[in-house]
Amino acid sequence: MKYIFLLCLLCSLFKAPGQVQPFRFAFISDTHIGSPNGLAEEDLRRTVADINAQENIDFVVLTGDITELGKEEELRLAKLLLDSLKIRYYILPGNHDTGWSGTGGLGFSQTFGDDKFHFIHKGMHFIGVASGPYVRMSDGHVPRHHINWLTAELGKITNNEPVVYLNHYPLDSGLDNWYEVIDLLKQKNTVLALCGHGHNNRAVKAEGIPAVMGRSNLRAKNAEGGYNLVQVTKDSFLFTERSPVSRNQKIWVGVANAKQQYTADNQYPRPDTSVNSKYPGVKELWRFHSPANVISTPSVIDGKVVFGNQNGTVQALNLLSGKKEWAYHTGGPIFSSPASTTNLVILGSADGTIYSFNKAGKKTWTHATKAAVLGSPVIENNVVYIGGSDSCFQALTANTGKVLWKYCKLEGPVTGAPLVYGETIIFGAWDRNLYALNKKTGALVWKWNNGSPVINYSPAACTPVVADGVVYVVAPDRYLSAIDAATGSTLWRTGESKVRESIGISENGKFVFGKTMQDSVVAFHTNRASAKPAWKFNVGFGYEHVPSMLIEKDGRQFFGTKNGVVYCLDGAGSKIHWVHKVDNSMVNTVRVLGSKKVLVSTMDGSVVLLEEQ
Repeated sequence: MKYIFLLCLLCSLFKAPGQVQPFRFAFISDTHIGSPNGLAEEDLRRTVADINAQENIDFVVLTGDITELGKEEELRLAKLLLDSLKIRYYILPGNHDTGWSGTGGLGFSQTFGDDKFHFIHKGMHFIGVASGPYVRMSDGHVPRHHINWLTAELGKITNNEPVVYLNHYPLDSGLDNWYEVIDLLKQKNTVLALCGHGHNNRAVKAEGIPAVMGRSNLRAKNAEGGYNLVQVTKDSFLFTERSPVSRNQKIWVGVANAKQQYTADNQYPRPDTSVNSKYPGVKELWRFHSPANVISTPSVIDGKVVFGNQNGTVQALNLLSGKKEWAYHTGGPIFSSPASTTNLVILGSADGTIYSFNKAGKKTWTHATKAAVLGSPVIENNVVYIGGSDSCFQALTANTGKVLWKYCKLEGPVTGAPLVYGETIIFGAWDRNLYALNKKTGALVWKWNNGSPVINYSPAACTPVVADGVVYVVAPDRYLSAIDAATGSTLWRTGESKVRESIGISENGKFVFGKTMQDSVVAFHTNRASAKPAWKFNVGFGYEHVPSMLIEKDGRQFFGTKNGVVYCLDGAGSKIHWVHKVDNSMVNTVRVLGSKKVLVSTMDGSVVLLEEQ
């Protein structure tokens, strides 16, 4: 990447006037609308007003984290502010717009018309895609259906036409499929990549593709926020940081606008699957690749594997062969892990509906709610328990979909699965709280939180576990908490091992497990008195933060990681039985079919049946 600083840039700008018609655009990122003090909104108003007061700005691009939590009211406010621009704008979501979204990210497209774009301006292609993650914490990830779209759009462009690529994340390993995007972009004349996410102006590495990160529009500790103006000429992109109130501006970097000749080479790192050869005893019996992200755990009914994807398709595969059996298309992305009975499979969709299918794929009933249904159901004694984004958690009859009761005093969406224990149903929501309801009436038994005022620290992604009257949860505050199942009172909390959102419990109920955020699995004795560490095992998975639960079966412990790796450990934390890398994206909570057979799904859409030989 060539950096052309001020003097050289000014020279290049004036050497050959008239050879090209220059243009200028505004580059905004990380506006985070939804701030409690209103400063983010004021910062965006100032930027919009400043852009409107200038001439010769052709358009505006925004590279994500438009809102703080992806709430519909935040999205509406952001659109209201941006619609006051006098010129056209092109906009993409970031992780804050999708990671905690009560619509599963669907609200962004509904508000702004799309979450990707491709337009041509004065012979230059601008292509932008979303980059998640969606609903679950993980690394950034360009959705599988966006990869497919990007492939098709790039296929329409000749090798000489210049391409500017935009998404929220830098094109590095913070985006788990960075290599796939880069390999596509290098097939064309990609002259520049733009991103946000890091909240500061700087050049970033993208395997030889010229790349720039733009600052956040927020003022942070300064008197005002800021954004970038980009001047495009025949031979350069000149970046100027501008303050919207004082109108101070400073040229801070230039990038050569030149024909790129990318050659195929192996000098850049790619995901390493060599671990699979170290454990040849575990085999993939079959692999299915969905055309869209799979962000849920498949269910098995009558020899069929059933799951949903981000395109809204419910898919059934043959358990023995992985071949397609049936499919049904809902009206929104699916993040709900299906639950099944002998004859029915039930799940929710972001289209606001709970669906029930028989084992042949025929829809048996639907129940419409007032918002997306991202939560996963649990079925007990012909009753379905499920939460959604309409402030409600409800119980329905599994056979008919008849509502038995609703509890509608939640202040945030439910995106996880509940725990049924005795006469209570226990679950978390993105409103800071863990709830216990009477499973027969829906009455509130107790409500608990970890004391943090930060919604992002809610115990919402974790599926609670229980033993001997004690409920255990972990949350992004990095604490393991023990709670009295009858009263909701805190028994003890520990931040000793830095667990995040993954938890599990031993089959005998004597140990509660957690993945730490660096390399290890830890176990604590289940008890009411205090946090008593049992063991800690350095597995070596590296940095880890995804909410994939740990499942014990027949004395073995199974879980997945953010980089597509599935582990099988001894339940005592003393031995790795096997490791298998499926792909390079988040592994959802696995479906353990036996001590030697595991059904795995990943964010990138892989569904794989593993078996230890």
